[in-house]
Amino acid sequence: MENGVATRDFLMGEILAFGVMGRIFYSYPEAEWIVGLMKNDVFQQTPLASGQPDVRRGLELIMDWIEDHTPEEAVDALETDYIRLFVGAGTHVLAPPWESVYTSSEPLLFQQETLDVRNWYARFGLEAVNKAHEPDDHAGLELEFLAHLAGIALNALDEADSSGFRDAIAGQRAFLTEHVLAWIPSWCNHVTAQAVSDFYRGCALVTRGLVLDLAEHLGVQAYGKPYPTSASR
Repeated sequence: MENGVATRDFLMGEILAFGVMGRIFYSYPEAEWIVGLMKNDVFQQTPLASGQPDVRRGLELIMDWIEDHTPEEAVDALETDYIRLFVGAGTHVLAPPWESVYTSSEPLLFQQETLDVRNWYARFGLEAVNKAHEPDDHAGLELEFLAHLAGIALNALDEADSSGFRDAIAGQRAFLTEHVLAWIPSWCNHVTAQAVSDFYRGCALVTRGLVLDLAEHLGVQAYGKPYPTSASR
């Protein structure tokens, strides 16, 4: 990854895209936030990986769904779907949003993966607000952490801090390899299969595409070879 205008634009795109997707999956769909997303055309302005197949298809689903719903209808529908997918409504959680469920030897919360992710956050100056009550390896938090690392890299780039820039990019590569790529693409598949709304289905596709595009962009390898893009899967 070379310094320059293209690198700066890519990092800004990461900050916006992973920040938005992280909040969508981490936060309960409050009316003010959802209406703001709809009215400000956030999904029509996604600058990162817009040509990536999953991202393109996901954005189409999201925008078509938004056009078919009033803000009031959207909030009601998303509240219901969010609970079904990520919280559980008297039944099991359909798409558990925690890494340890997918990667630990036993599908339980607060496993070694959780502690590893917590240490990653601390290394770059972050701490999960609800860490005493909720695992740090939530999908939304991991996506927001990618945005945070992009922000550190961007600041270093603007300040001509080559060491800080390299450290942030190296952090992205390692965090992708050790954590994100190990489960987020598969988790996104669960969300697309279980979601009722095309909003969350589309967001899962966008997220999967963004992760795969970032891995390709950074030359990240998993299991001894480059992580496959959606076109090759």
